[in-house]
Amino acid sequence: MAAGDDLLWDADDRSARWVPRLRGIGVTAAFLGVAGLLLWTDGHAGWALHAGALHLLGEAAHWVWDRRRLVEARVVGGGPGRPAGLRLRRVGGRTTEHDADRVLRVLVVHDNVHDLARLRLRLRGGRPLFGRPARPPALTPWRRACPKAHVGARAARWGMPGIPD
Repeated sequence: MAAGDDLLWDADDRSARWVPRLRGIGVTAAFLGVAGLLLWTDGHAGWALHAGALHLLGEAAHWVWDRRRLVEARVVGGGPGRPAGLRLRRVGGRTTEHDADRVLRVLVVHDNVHDLARLRLRLRGGRPLFGRPARPPALTPWRRACPKAHVGARAARWGMPGIPD
């Protein structure tokens, strides 16, 4: 396949989302601090420290997971006699290139409430990769770029209550 740097996945939000994350940590710390001070006289403020530590651990785990999410996937290389490859860029800025033959599965999950989709990409010998929400892409470029992969789409398994799907 002759490819000229075709875009397969382009996330709507590419930022690391520092401001909302720091704001949430600050609001939680302020709430737990005020609650801890109010309960300090009875000696029952230990829960505030535990809750704050659990919240910080949860934020750190989410940050590590979010930095691994994909924001862009492109077809690179290819041409007469050369196989095409995939260039995957993550939220943290890390860019990796993989052979298109290493892709086992491409699943695009369409959100039935918003006009967005999520990408699930499975490479041979690696963990599944998840993409940040983006506009639903056409599956034909994925099928051309990764001919050995199982390429599919499905609707999300959730919806808005009271609205028929």
